Amino acid sequence: MLGINGKWIRALGAFGLAAAIALVAGCGGGGGGGGGSGGSSGTSSSTNGTSSSTSSVGGTAANNQIAVTVSSGLNLALKAPNIPMVSVTVCQPGTSICQTIDNIQLDTGSYGLRLTKDALGTFLSSLPAETVSGGKTLAECAGFADGFSWGSVRLADVRLGSELASNLPIQILGDISQSAFGSGAGATPSNCSSGTLNDTPSSLSANGILGVGTARYDCGSNCVTNLTNGMYYACFSTPSCAQTTVPLNQQVGNPVRSFAADNNGIALTMPTVTSTGVSTATGVLTFGIGTQTNNVQPSSGLVRFQTDVYGDVPQAMMTSIGTQTYAFFDSGSNGLFFPDTTIAQCSGSSFFCPATTTTRVANLTGYNAATSAITLNIANASTLIASNGFAFDDLGAYLDPATSGIFAIDVGMPFFYGRTFYFNYDAVGMGNQGVVSNTYVSF
Repeated sequence: MLGINGKWIRALGAFGLAAAIALVAGCGGGGGGGGGSGGSSGTSSSTNGTSSSTSSVGGTAANNQIAVTVSSGLNLALKAPNIPMVSVTVCQPGTSICQTIDNIQLDTGSYGLRLTKDALGTFLSSLPAETVSGGKTLAECAGFADGFSWGSVRLADVRLGSELASNLPIQILGDISQSAFGSGAGATPSNCSSGTLNDTPSSLSANGILGVGTARYDCGSNCVTNLTNGMYYACFSTPSCAQTTVPLNQQVGNPVRSFAADNNGIALTMPTVTSTGVSTATGVLTFGIGTQTNNVQPSSGLVRFQTDVYGDVPQAMMTSIGTQTYAFFDSGSNGLFFPDTTIAQCSGSSFFCPATTTTRVANLTGYNAATSAITLNIANASTLIASNGFAFDDLGAYLDPATSGIFAIDVGMPFFYGRTFYFNYDAVGMGNQGVVSNTYVSF
């Protein structure tokens, strides 16, 4: 899920996958791919081609860490692979009245916590609504590549392991009717008028989304000064909503940036998985960079890409694409997405189904002129899905610029296996374009 021109891409992965699963019999061939290296352990077995293996980085989580698990997740019937899940505890601000919610997707390509009203249940009433001028409830419309989410902004104390973000604005998905959109300045914006409404556990394949990407706020200065920003709304109780400006401290924001300590970045470590995938892969998310002994960056073997505030690497070249584009590292995308028309697609789906495993190399260059080639392995999506695994390092799909509005290489969750990614937050963190962040990627 990535903020590009007012849209995120996470939902595109889940949406496209549904089509691939439904049409799995139409794809042929098969093969495997290669992951990264190091830091994993696990066991594996196979029965009639069905994956039942597990892989884990092991160890007990420290006070600045939480477990990250890729498995069947929310619902085995949803069959959504490569969805990294964490547990989040939300509390009524300033109290010990709390609820822990499992199966929240970890997303390095978005910013802020978004929870479905279904996952919160009756606890939703414990979270006070964020209000703006005149006592109106603040709501948000967040656009995805295939649709949008819509719901109120509420306040919560958010606990991740032992870390606490106090009185944080979060978005609730699905608690306000779409009919609340007003007219004139409050007319339904283009990024929230078509496609899938992502506001339930089944539409998200998760109970919510934890955005820990490089920006601090999900809109930034544009929503502070621009009334027709297309994201934030002020709602009367009827409900009737119209677009509104909103200060930075009332915008939905990255919880990690609000921690008292360990707030300058994250490190995500995932185990290596086999070329045919595994049923469960467990990694660890560590808060802070260089703040404790367990989050010190290695002195070697680290490629540092300087990005913009949204985590975008400005230059990416892939021969099969033939045009200069950009790239981003996004755990919220469940595949490797890029606009390559030379790889066969599954029948009726955008996911790739090459007869044998295909390799693509992308040469990335950061704002700091650091350059490195990354290798993307693409196996047959039909064969992978049929294995009944959930963690794959070689699942990919065609990213159509015409329909998504995005011409980029989305280096999604498959590339995270067998690696540690360091996302170092910029010092200013205002969410403004032009403020530079740093993304550290280890190979």
